[in-house]
Amino acid sequence: MRIDSFAQITSMYNLGKNNKQVKNESSKSFSDQLQISSVGKDIQTAKKAVDGVPDVRTDIVKDLKAKIDEGTYNVDSDSFAEKLFGKYNRAL
Repeated sequence: MRIDSFAQITSMYNLGKNNKQVKNESSKSFSDQLQISSVGKDIQTAKKAVDGVPDVRTDIVKDLKAKIDEGTYNVDSDSFAEKLFGKYNRAL
């Protein structure tokens, strides 16, 4: 099969018009916008507040470490077990 004219094919499929439309559409300028919801803003504020707080409370750790080094830190196993089971029961 022989194709005689490319012009006939482009006119049949309107290829010439589509190319012109694409060129016109591509010449338009678009701008992206970002809108953050109030929940997103609240999360950002909370994250900034948390980032400012150290992970370790050095004042408490320092006191506990000194007691452990001196041998004066004692853990009441009954009290510990009660607290542990209390947290376990609340989780259920």
